[in-house]
Amino acid sequence: MEEFIRHGTPAFRRANLALFAAGVATFSLLYCVQPLLPEFSRYFHVGAAASSLSLSSTSGVLALAILFAGVLSDVWGRKAVMALSILASAVLVLVSAAAPDWRSMVMLRTLLGLTLSGVPAVAMTYLSEEMHPDSIGLAMGLFIGGSAIGGMGGRLFVGVLADHFGWRFGIAAIGACGLAAGAVFTRSLPPAAHFVSHPLHFAGSLRRYAAPWRDRGLPWLIIEGFLLLGGFVTVYNYIGYRLMAPPYGLSQSAVGMIFSVYVVGTFSSTWIGHLAGRLGRRRVLWTMFMLMLAGVALTLSGSLWLIIAGIAVSTFGFFGGHSITSSWVGRRAGAVKAQAASLYLFSYYLGSSIAGTAGGFFYAAHGWRGVAAFVATLWGAGLLIAWRLYHLPPLPGSGTVPETEPAMP
Repeated sequence: MEEFIRHGTPAFRRANLALFAAGVATFSLLYCVQPLLPEFSRYFHVGAAASSLSLSSTSGVLALAILFAGVLSDVWGRKAVMALSILASAVLVLVSAAAPDWRSMVMLRTLLGLTLSGVPAVAMTYLSEEMHPDSIGLAMGLFIGGSAIGGMGGRLFVGVLADHFGWRFGIAAIGACGLAAGAVFTRSLPPAAHFVSHPLHFAGSLRRYAAPWRDRGLPWLIIEGFLLLGGFVTVYNYIGYRLMAPPYGLSQSAVGMIFSVYVVGTFSSTWIGHLAGRLGRRRVLWTMFMLMLAGVALTLSGSLWLIIAGIAVSTFGFFGGHSITSSWVGRRAGAVKAQAASLYLFSYYLGSSIAGTAGGFFYAAHGWRGVAAFVATLWGAGLLIAWRLYHLPPLPGSGTVPETEPAMP
C-alpha cells in the first residue's frame, strides 16, 4: 500500500496543511455567529430560539446538501468540489455582514449551508481513499483539529471584534480569512491518486445510500453523529446567554475568550484519534461520552471557573468522540465510503439544527438547568449506543480488532 499517503512523507504534510486550512475555513464560517446570538437578539429584537436560526438554518441545509455533495464529487473530483465550497462560502459570509434585517441574515445563512456542504463529507472521503490505513486516524484527527481551530477562532475573534468594532466588522473579517484559507487549500492539496470519476446518475447514487444501513454498526455510528453535535452545539448556543446575564454579566469579548477552550479539541481529536487507532475505537468511544456528561454536570455549578472547566471537558470529549466515529465510518464502509460519510454528516448536522434550536425552548422554560438536562439526555443515549458498539461482532475476516475491518460486504 505504498501508493497511499503515509504519515512522515511530504505528501502527508501537504494534504494535512490543505485539509487543516479547509477545516479552519469551514468551521469558522459556520460558527462565527454563535457567540453573537445574544447580540442578534438585542439588535434584531428576536428571542433566543429565533436567534439560533442564524446557525440552525445553516446546519439544517448543510445536513441535506451533504447527501448530494458526495455525488457531485464523484463526478467533478474531490479537490474541485472542496475548493469551490470554501471560496463560495467565504463570499456569502462577507455579504451577510451587510444584511439589512433579520430575514436577510437568515436567508444568507441558509444559503451558506448549501455552499459549505462541499467540504465535510468530501474531506472524509478523500482521506478514506488516499490515506494509508495506519495513517487515516492521525489524518482525520488533524483535519478535525483544524475544524476545532476554526470553530474556536471564529467564535473568539468575532466576539472580540464585535465588542470593539461591531458585529458586522467581526463577520466580515471571518469572511476574508475564509478566502485566504481557500487559497492555501487550492495550492496545497495533492491530486487524488485513487479517485475514479463516475457519470452523474442520481438514481444509482441514491441507491448506494441503502448499503450502509445493511451493516450492523454503521446505522448506530450515524445516530451517534446526531447525538454528539446536537448536544455540543446546544451547550455553546446558550452558554453565552447565561454568562452575559447576572450574576456573571460578562462582556461579548469575555464570552468569546471562554470559547478559546476549543483549543483542547485540537489536542483531543488528534491524540484520541491516534489512541483509538492503536487500542481500538470501541474501547475508547464510551469514555468520551462519559467525559461529556461529566462536563455538562460541571456547568450546573455557580462557580464561573467550574462552568469554564465543564465546557472544556465537554469539548475534549466531543472532539475525541467525533474523531473516533468519523474515522470508524470511513474504515467500515468499504466501497460506499462517500455515501456512508454523507449519511454520518447528514445526521451530525441535523443534530446541530434540531437540537440547537430545541435547546432555546428549554432555556426559555427552565434556564440553564433545562439546557443541561436536555444535553445530558442526548449524550446519555450516545453512551448507551457506544456500549452497544463495544459489543459489536467484528466483520468476517477482520480478526480480533474490528476497528480495522475490511470493506463492508
